[in-house]
Amino acid sequence: MAAPFSDVARRLALPTGIVLLVSLGIAAGLAIGLWRATPRDDSPEAGFARDMATHHAQAVDMSFLVRDASTDEELRTLASDIIVTQSTQRGIFMGWLQEWGLPQASARPRMAWMPGHAAMTSGTEGGVLMHGMATEAELRRLREAKGAAAEILFLQLMIRHHEGGIVMARAVLTLSHRREVVQMARSIEEGQQVEITRMKELLAARHAQPLAPG
Repeated sequence: MAAPFSDVARRLALPTGIVLLVSLGIAAGLAIGLWRATPRDDSPEAGFARDMATHHAQAVDMSFLVRDASTDEELRTLASDIIVTQSTQRGIFMGWLQEWGLPQASARPRMAWMPGHAAMTSGTEGGVLMHGMATEAELRRLREAKGAAAEILFLQLMIRHHEGGIVMARAVLTLSHRREVVQMARSIEEGQQVEITRMKELLAARHAQPLAPG
């Protein structure tokens, strides 16, 4: 004689605790899948990679300028450190985009990935000045400066530049859970904060003050 339907249902029913664990496991799996999903062209990860690569490129350019204009070995060493570190990180950003199957450039506006960003117009290509970026006029002044004047201007511009980079790094930390992006953003935040402290000491030794954050 077949078992009543209610008995079959009771025997097949899982304990509540097991059901809850299974549900949580499925939810966790979906979450991990979302974190590992390839970023889209309009994702915070792609925007951060592109914009931070541009941001880093300017830092490298400024560092080359002061390294050639200064004879101060400590400052030249700092400039060389920035060149090596940010060139390497920029290569990593480009590698991410290639791995994700995305172009290095996008038709999307700069900083569109960062909510609340107040884009400022400037003379730079693309018409958007990212956090901490130097204007074309400031870069021209740095190219023309020599000796102590070049050192002071570089330190002022690079402190502000690093402060802007930290703003961008902290922003992507609130928007992304991808391991490589989170690790890079934290590395940028920590590394550039150390360099800011060092640059402020070098600037104070030259009896000058940092610029207002930009």
